[in-house]
Parts: sequence; C-alpha cells; structure tokens
Amino acid sequence: MGEECVTMAKTEKFDEDMAFLFSRLKQSLENVQQQGLERLRDRLVALHKANLVKINHSVMEMVCAKHLILKDYEVDVEHPLEGGLTCDLFAIKGYGSLIVEIETGFIPPEHALDPSGYIKARIASKIVRYSSQAGKFALGIPPHYVLQFPETFILPPRKRGEEELRTIKGYCDLYYQNPPVTLEEIRNARLHVVYVVDVDNAQVREMGPEDYLKNKAVL
Repeated sequence: MGEECVTMAKTEKFDEDMAFLFSRLKQSLENVQQQGLERLRDRLVALHKANLVKINHSVMEMVCAKHLILKDYEVDVEHPLEGGLTCDLFAIKGYGSLIVEIETGFIPPEHALDPSGYIKARIASKIVRYSSQAGKFALGIPPHYVLQFPETFILPPRKRGEEELRTIKGYCDLYYQNPPVTLEEIRNARLHVVYVVDVDNAQVREMGPEDYLKNKAVL
C-alpha cells in the first residue's frame, strides 16, 4: 500500500507540473497550436503512467515542441522509428522532417567511474543512429549543460578522415553494440542544429553546431 501511495503521489506531481507548464506555454499560441501542444502533453502524461518517461525530460520536450510548433512544424513526441528506435521529437514541415533528441547529461550509476567516455559515446551514437532517419537532426540541451560532440559531424562526409571515423566507432562500440554502428554510418551522420532549452523561462535558443562550439564557453 505504501508503494502504491508513493506511485500515485509521483503521478499526481507529474500531472500537476505538466499542467502548469502547459498553462505557461499555451499563452502565445493560437487555438489550433494549443490543441497540438495539449495532445503532446496528454501523450507524455499517459507514458509517465506507464513509467516510460520522466519529468525533467518531458518538460524539455514540451518547451522544444512549442518552439517547433511556432515554426509551423507538425510535432510528435516519443515517436517510433525504424530499427526499434524511438526519438524524443519528430517534426514535419512540408516535405522536410526533423528529429530532436533531448540530452540532459544524466550519467547512470553504472558509469560513475567513466562519465566522460560514456557521454561522449552516447552523443556520438545518437547522432549516428538518428540522423539517417530524418532530413535534419538536432540535439536539445539545458543551458547548464556543456554539450560535447565530435567536430567531424559538422563537416561534409568527404572531409572526414578515416582515422577519426575509426576513433568514433571505437568508443561507440565500447558502450553501444546492439547493433554496432558502421564506418559508413559515421561518415554520413550529421548534426544540423543545437537547441538550448531554457525551461525556467520557457524559451529555446536555436544555434548551428559551429556557433555552439565557438560560444559554448560563454553560454
């Protein structure tokens, strides 16, 4: 009975937080846009009840979704992809598609002794595995997190050195082998956008990855 009460309390808190955030986000949206964002909120609430999403991740998805809705994208959250993957946000505008993966910088306890290696591999693996499934790929991060990614992912494939590709594959293979990424996938993967998602102020700063690398020390 005690565990059930704790679970119910967590569910109620999630619902309250999402309702409060939605009330803030909807104010600058038109009715149709509000309905689209409300649908995303309801989906995240249902997924939380199934213990599939957490609040810190979900609120970032909502803030980022609003940013995309204002840019006339049709947005879905926790969207299924090929190969058994699920992306955080999948957006379509006209004939173009965009995948956004939210990265909070969380390190699981089992990687407490190798956090830098683990996060480096996770970011690289996300870029490689997801960017092939949409026209553009973006990472969404909180303002307090300094994103690290190999600069090769902002270069044209022809300018990527074989040694660098093998290095990236090496540390991806240390952590993500199901299935392993290929050199060809790494060569063609691309990071197009970085979204700095400020939940406190319900705002998103959109940056090219080149600009992010130049300015991340002062963000």
